[in-house]
Amino acid sequence: MTDWPYGISTGCFYKTPFEESLRYIRDGGFTLIEVCSYPEHLDCHNLKQVAEAANAVDRMGIEPFSLHAPFADNIDIASLDREVRKHSIREMMVACEAAATLGARQIVVHPGPEKEGRPVSSEWYDRSHNAADSLNQVAERCRELGIYLLLENMLPHLMFGHICDMLFLLGSINNTMLGTCLDTGHAYLSGDLHTVVHKLSGHLKMIHANDNRGDRDDHLPPGDGDIDWQALIHQLRHYRFQGTIILELNGNGTPDEIMDGARRSRKYLRQLCRKAEMFDQEWGKNR
Repeated sequence: MTDWPYGISTGCFYKTPFEESLRYIRDGGFTLIEVCSYPEHLDCHNLKQVAEAANAVDRMGIEPFSLHAPFADNIDIASLDREVRKHSIREMMVACEAAATLGARQIVVHPGPEKEGRPVSSEWYDRSHNAADSLNQVAERCRELGIYLLLENMLPHLMFGHICDMLFLLGSINNTMLGTCLDTGHAYLSGDLHTVVHKLSGHLKMIHANDNRGDRDDHLPPGDGDIDWQALIHQLRHYRFQGTIILELNGNGTPDEIMDGARRSRKYLRQLCRKAEMFDQEWGKNR
């Protein structure tokens, strides 16, 4: 594998109506997207709106690679409160149905709560098993719909913000239509980025590519922060990553400025891929 498919999240334009964001993406030279489920952008509960979005995607010749399930303070599939868990699972199920309507192949979920702070040790076991039980239900619905469930590593101050926590979940879910989505910015902040590809290699299906400077989750274009992208690309090549890279950038700036950053990042990553390929070829000759 010398390079990978590159797409962009419509979440980069979460302040923009969905169909309008598609025009910026298409005109910017991208044909692969992850659909953002921010309600003001695309409301998964609005079946008519989701159907219209699916038609718009098809009409513009864009491929809906994945949908990012909603995440909010009131969504917590690991909650100790049964009613909160039931509500949260329903929200995931609605998102799964929307993903299927859109024709997406994957749905990306945050496996833990968005609340600040990791659970105290006395709650960790029960919360972890609640999350696994909830995800087993969501995974079964995904299997019925023919879509993959991808778990995203979270920020380090949250539950499931470290790769060791993710490995517990992966081992606790029965369904095989399961994988992971690596958020590069989250892994860099948690200190896991130098080992994450090795640990998740058998499960890694997708990457949310974004950068930061090590102090906050900026979602900068790759190359604008402190992540060592060359080292990460060498890891991906070494472990034969065969998934897709989705640029998940912040929505700061005008749509044109966002697209400029996305194109620049794609070019930067592709250049690093070619450099890594040339290095491997030279190394192979000199062995």
